[in-house]
Amino acid sequence: MNKSSFLMDTLRGMVIGIANIIPGVSGGTMMVAMGIYDKLIYSITHLFSDFKKSIKLLIPIFAGILLALALLSKLIEYCLLHWPIATNLGFCGLILGSVPAIAHHVRHKGFSPSMAVCFVVFFALVVGGALMTESSASNVTLNTSFMGLVMLFIVGVIAAATMVIPGVSGSMMLMLMGYYEPIINLVSETVDSLVHFNMAQFGHCFLLALPFGLGVILGIFAIAKLIEWILSRWRLQTYWAILGLILASPFAILIKTDWATFSIWQLLFGILAGLAGGYAASRLSE
Repeated sequence: MNKSSFLMDTLRGMVIGIANIIPGVSGGTMMVAMGIYDKLIYSITHLFSDFKKSIKLLIPIFAGILLALALLSKLIEYCLLHWPIATNLGFCGLILGSVPAIAHHVRHKGFSPSMAVCFVVFFALVVGGALMTESSASNVTLNTSFMGLVMLFIVGVIAAATMVIPGVSGSMMLMLMGYYEPIINLVSETVDSLVHFNMAQFGHCFLLALPFGLGVILGIFAIAKLIEWILSRWRLQTYWAILGLILASPFAILIKTDWATFSIWQLLFGILAGLAGGYAASRLSE
């Protein structure tokens, strides 16, 4: 593995990690946007049968995801709090800049009613879901009781499965279940405990993070197997469905954006962020 490819895959992993932090933004969409979705699904489902090839991609990708979660979660929260319009327009640009690379999978390969149905249905699911989920569930309190740890495992499975599907936001799912802020706070507390070498706090955080992490691993493997099976049978229909999910994502993000903070500066910075996001998507999908 050469250094440049390792660095690029780590950066791609950071983009996926950032996307999974933001409610309404799909990590799966970012995988498709950067042209690594098929390769990542293959690496997950063939980890043991094609270990060397799989691990060469998975190590930098997951390293990037963890780096993003550890280093950028507070920054993203700050940007969404103080510059929500500019931040979300930046992600819209990142998504839209990826469309040509995604359309490459279906270009010049015909069009049928089944493909049209897949596109329309999944486009409507994302936009409709954004319109119907204006409020989130009350936040839960994480605890180390048996049922509390079991629930963290189940939530990890659900969150991971939705994080892998293009157009579906895993963090939005966490928000709807009331686990978004508690999990973000858990990540922040874990990092703080390591920085300050507070082993008692780290032990408590680790006990909570372990079942969630195991659930995430199981969820990723389970949904990756399912997606690989679907792609092997209905490849073009699947990509038209993914295209519908991705083109709907900017609408869903803008529906969820806090427009009460609108200003000319927000709009200008948002346009610049969108252009930068589009350029970044084109480079990362190379």
